[in-house]
Amino acid sequence: MISFRSSVAGLFAIACSFAPFAQEGPSPEPAPLPEATPSSLPTSPTSAPTAEDLPLEDIRVFVEIFHKVKKDYVEEISDKQLLEDAIKGMLAGLDPHSSYLDAEAYDELQQGTIGEFGGLGIEVGTDDGLIKVIAPIDDTPASRGGILAGDTIIRIDDSPVRGMASNDAIKKMRGKVGSKIKLTLVREGSAKPLEITLVRDLIKIKSVRSRMLEPGFGYVRISAFQGHTGEDLISELAKLKADAGMLKGLVLDLRNNPGGLLGAAVSVSDAFLDTGKIVYTEGRVNDAKLQFDAKPPDLIDGAPLIVLVNEGSASASEIVAGALQDRQRAVIMGRQTFGKGSVQTILPMNNKAAIKITTARYFTPSGRSIQAEGIKPDILIEKVRIEATENAEDSAVTEALLSRHLDNPTKGSDKSASPTPPPAAELVATDYEVYEALNMLKGMVLLHARSSASK
Repeated sequence: MISFRSSVAGLFAIACSFAPFAQEGPSPEPAPLPEATPSSLPTSPTSAPTAEDLPLEDIRVFVEIFHKVKKDYVEEISDKQLLEDAIKGMLAGLDPHSSYLDAEAYDELQQGTIGEFGGLGIEVGTDDGLIKVIAPIDDTPASRGGILAGDTIIRIDDSPVRGMASNDAIKKMRGKVGSKIKLTLVREGSAKPLEITLVRDLIKIKSVRSRMLEPGFGYVRISAFQGHTGEDLISELAKLKADAGMLKGLVLDLRNNPGGLLGAAVSVSDAFLDTGKIVYTEGRVNDAKLQFDAKPPDLIDGAPLIVLVNEGSASASEIVAGALQDRQRAVIMGRQTFGKGSVQTILPMNNKAAIKITTARYFTPSGRSIQAEGIKPDILIEKVRIEATENAEDSAVTEALLSRHLDNPTKGSDKSASPTPPPAAELVATDYEVYEALNMLKGMVLLHARSSASK
């Protein structure tokens, strides 16, 4: 049993289709607390197998095909290219999240976990030979340009993407800062493909942001799980507590968070738990069989917690939501999550390249696998567009407006009623799901206070 606080950093990544691919760039499998990653995971070049381990007859067939392609293909092709393509095909045939990373892609992936890279800000994966948007990253060209989770990219500039490796698609989406790129995509509900032109930018991800929604009620947004996400969360919670004096409740927003490092997910979960299981993994090798447990304290002292999720919440986000749901520490609100229940390990090779390979499945504390199913929210919030009505109270007919109404003998004595501060009212139009989460928090706090008073 391994407690995350005692483990050492590593590249045990779990984000969706990680490759520097997350975002056409960001590879959010972003980075989190180094110490949260199990030290037992292999991160050095692996030793070569012995002859007894190799299927010699199959290798002979491979060599025969290699020579025929080399000799008869219409254009000359180098040995290196043929072998690299064979390796890519071998890994691509496993599952959507395993891949070969050449030296350049491996370097970009490592930069992505730090939280700064160039590109558009899209976490992507492959789906039936096309490029699927897992989620746009906050405050990037993709999010500002209207890219949505679930969009399917069918062309990058003038190049069709069907059959294109995800790493190759990501490279095409990257480019010089300030240069333009046109994405053609298919969106559910749209009658025809959409064309969106974006301007590439330097992507710097601040994975944790916070603010007060109302006095006593805080909001924390985690956009990706990166190397310092755990520490950043601790810092943001301290600021909220300093501003509020005491937090009455917190909204943790994981919507459109494509994932990141396993260690960060463990660290974030542990911030709200005192003890007990957070997540465990199962795989064929012993190094893939791990369990992570929480340690005190709960950084918000047991205050009510709402976790917001949607179809763009994947991987590490689902670990956090699943742990807090199973442990009955939070109410999960929103829509069903992406459903990525596997773990990838980065294995460096001797040629400065690496392979990203699925090595384990992860399970929530109750033993659930969310693979291809996702986390089902406790309270469903459908996609809606809400507009606040101006002067709604002025147009309402109430008893007080009726002529000759009876006076209230206790008017002014009700100290419990208080007007809703304007910021919360504005949420109706700007972010209805956060507005609903805030209302739920208020209800939880009110019920707890009344229950305590009646004892």
